[in-house]
Amino acid sequence: MPELPDILVYISSLEKRILGKELVQISINHPFFLRSVEPNPLEIHGHNVVSIRNLGKRIAFGFDNEIWCIIHLMIAGRLHWFIPEKQPPLKRTLAGFRFKSGTLTVTEAGSKRRASLHIVHGAELLSEFDRVGRNVFELNINEFNRILTSENHTLKRALTDPRFFSGIGNAYSDEILHRARLSPIMLTGKIDSTQIQRLFDAVKTVLLEWIDILMKETGSGFPKKVTAFRPEMAVHGKFGKPCPVCSAPVQRIRYASNETNYCPRCQTNGKILADRSLSRILKNDWPRNIDEL
Repeated sequence: MPELPDILVYISSLEKRILGKELVQISINHPFFLRSVEPNPLEIHGHNVVSIRNLGKRIAFGFDNEIWCIIHLMIAGRLHWFIPEKQPPLKRTLAGFRFKSGTLTVTEAGSKRRASLHIVHGAELLSEFDRVGRNVFELNINEFNRILTSENHTLKRALTDPRFFSGIGNAYSDEILHRARLSPIMLTGKIDSTQIQRLFDAVKTVLLEWIDILMKETGSGFPKKVTAFRPEMAVHGKFGKPCPVCSAPVQRIRYASNETNYCPRCQTNGKILADRSLSRILKNDWPRNIDEL
């Protein structure tokens, strides 16, 4: 799923292409993509885009008639930009927004239709789609601590909970916890002030670094490699590969359709965390620490 750095790069690219531009036509190719009934999508034809913003992991752009389009890409959704001379392909395309300067399309890979478009009238309704999570760049250490410890969860869950923090997902939470040298399963109720400071610094540093990396990679173009698995990452998606800090093999906890990646030497004092499936099968043969592994 595109996370905060990816969403901000999308917005920066969109501002250069559609801000102040008139929408010529909107086409909805798959009816499930549109999740609202009113206003009618045709009501934005002929109107100019006057604002683009993020609502957590959602992208919203508003028109001069106070109608807003809110796109949630979920896991497999992506945005694409085509110049007027190039016809966008229909395969996997959920919707298209045609401007004189080009066409913005939304695609979704796979068969699970999770991406969505809501159309609302009035900016006051945007709050319904922003699940009250705070922008970490607007927080001081005390506010961050208060939100993080407001409920007793694992650090991984707390960082990715959209009620707490805006735009942090599976990939960047792994990178943040590795940078902070903290276990993903540490409970927020047990974290001390020194660890809070490390985590707070890591959140901002990692996100800013990746925003800068993605902005430089995109340049004047449009983002084409929006993925949660990147070679520059330290641990996310790097199961079995050496940690760039200590060279220990990166480990993982697998659950449902996600996994948590971590370095046992840097983050868990050498302990191999149970993964809820294979560890139950192996029982006593499951390695307890990095040396046994």
